[in-house]
Amino acid sequence: MRLRHDWLGEIEVPDRPSRVVSLAPSVTDTLFYLGLGERVVGRSAFCWRPEEAEALPVVASYTKVRWELLEELAPKLVFTTTGVQRELTEALLERGFAVWPVPLPQTPFGIVENVGLVGALMGVDAASRQAELAQRYLELEGVFSGERVHFEFDLGGPITIGRGSYLTAALVHLGLKPLFADRPEAYFPPPLEEVPRLGPDLVVLEPKRVRNRARQVEDAKRLLAERGWDYPLVVTRGDELAHYGPRFFDYLAGFVEEARTALEESGA
Repeated sequence: MRLRHDWLGEIEVPDRPSRVVSLAPSVTDTLFYLGLGERVVGRSAFCWRPEEAEALPVVASYTKVRWELLEELAPKLVFTTTGVQRELTEALLERGFAVWPVPLPQTPFGIVENVGLVGALMGVDAASRQAELAQRYLELEGVFSGERVHFEFDLGGPITIGRGSYLTAALVHLGLKPLFADRPEAYFPPPLEEVPRLGPDLVVLEPKRVRNRARQVEDAKRLLAERGWDYPLVVTRGDELAHYGPRFFDYLAGFVEEARTALEESGA
């Protein structure tokens, strides 16, 4: 079938593809969430959710492809994302692969929409699973009372969030106030000198994925001490809230509980 993509124009994609490769962690998560894991024959090195996906052949990093392996797997459709994978998407098209780049979400509802998009491309009705995710998200509305929060990813260096990030939208939905929510950028290095002046009630650090939980927490506490910050702290388990597949809503619910505990223990 021929579909029109916003920046690629018309793309020929198979109807109900039986063999797919996903080079986007969010899409891999979505395919398994929709019960389509048996159709996935390859993944990227970062597609480790769910655990079943880890048994699949690694076809690529985020931007580099093992072309011979990809050709051997003979996928009917390759999934990528927009943004950083744009050049990769174009290279796949030039080599004759059917490919669809799934858009980066601007809000958590964009994650829900992408579940429907992937379902449609795979020939399944995802409406009930979309409704399940949306309901879980809506139930978290306003669970906090305007506490100020400073959020940082470790993406090879500290990155925080501003206007246009789905995570900013999520934190505001929860009733929190990200310190830089008014900045007209989605992701940018945080102006650390401004954080004490803005006085956060909570600091949230998301490290890279490391299996040693104790080390994650120790490193985060050490970082705050080096900065001279004494704020309530939540340390995610790594690459959780930065993940924009269906499992994001599990991570968000877990974050709510950890943030509540940190705020209660601080008396905030």
